[in-house]
Amino acid sequence: MGSSPTRAARYGPVAQRTERVIVSPPLVAGTLRRKTAPMVKMLDIDGSYGEGGGQVLRTSLSLSVALRRPIRLTKIRAGRPKPGLMRQHLTCVRAAAEISGAKVEGDHIGSTEITFRPGAVEAGDYTFRVGTAGSAMLVLQTVAPPLLLAGASTIQVEGGTHNPSAPPWELIDRAWMPAVRKMGGEISGRLERYGFMPAGGGRAVILIGKGAPCPIQMLERGEMIERSAEAIFANLPVSIAERELKKVSQRMSLADSHLHLREVKSNGPGNAVIVSLTHSQGTEVVAEFGTKQRSAENVATQVSKDAEVFMAMNAPVGRYLADQLLVSMALMAGGRIRTFRPTRHTVTNKDIINRFVPDTVVFHGSDTEKEIEVVRIAREQT
Repeated sequence: MGSSPTRAARYGPVAQRTERVIVSPPLVAGTLRRKTAPMVKMLDIDGSYGEGGGQVLRTSLSLSVALRRPIRLTKIRAGRPKPGLMRQHLTCVRAAAEISGAKVEGDHIGSTEITFRPGAVEAGDYTFRVGTAGSAMLVLQTVAPPLLLAGASTIQVEGGTHNPSAPPWELIDRAWMPAVRKMGGEISGRLERYGFMPAGGGRAVILIGKGAPCPIQMLERGEMIERSAEAIFANLPVSIAERELKKVSQRMSLADSHLHLREVKSNGPGNAVIVSLTHSQGTEVVAEFGTKQRSAENVATQVSKDAEVFMAMNAPVGRYLADQLLVSMALMAGGRIRTFRPTRHTVTNKDIINRFVPDTVVFHGSDTEKEIEVVRIAREQT
């Protein structure tokens, strides 16, 4: 068999924008082999470590691509009832491979071990489809950090946009992307279609430019600008959303002008209550999702409680946003953020980053609040 064509031959010069599509793979074993990076020592990562879920996989993929460090992940998602790669995780693997021309082994549904050998990150126009209601936002957060270092790109992700246990679009748009911009990243986006569990079918488009990395400092909230709540619903009675807003208003003493009822189009039924707490130095977004087993009042009460916990503290970065910022901080220019007692995801993220380069992420402070210091990873350190 003759040698494979170079990436430039297949896609045109690297400087030109390219367009590729990753579609959810079939439920059979398969491999994706592409041009690989120069020989670098393989880093072994235990996927059962810490929270033992998809966070270990996604963080490892982002850093592997950005730092061009080959990795071997074993015991993938060992801490979950169904271990191994599900469709969302497999889409993350193949998306990371696509932007870096990686050679991948073990990339199939149910796989508990992969090897991943990346090449150079290439900017371009990409479409990644989960194919189920799995979180498209987590796919985005896997590929965006390395692409932020590569130049102008467009990322279209399709799947779930509003999933329990994953950041909803509003957090991405109002909290995560603004924080990345504070790091000097050039990033913006739009939600084109909502995707709820179990139907999925959501779509978001993200635009990335060539930024100028700078250290982020998020240590104070600044003055309160606005508190607002919105009840989002699709293919459900409006009375559900009305009851949710009524309950949130009662608990949080919100005026009618800060309550928003949003009926949206989606492939299936769905419901979410979003509370946004905007301060001069950033925004915290808390969310809760309706299900058949929960009353509207229960959903509203829980999201109100979560908002009240944030407001009772002084840290500007919410517990869930904190872990989502660490990879970009390490790759951009480092910095300091202040948050609550770190979640298991945040601790896991810190430790995985430090597996690549020791002492990149350090926690300071008390049990209730932590200041997280991140040092930029220099390419030559890996």
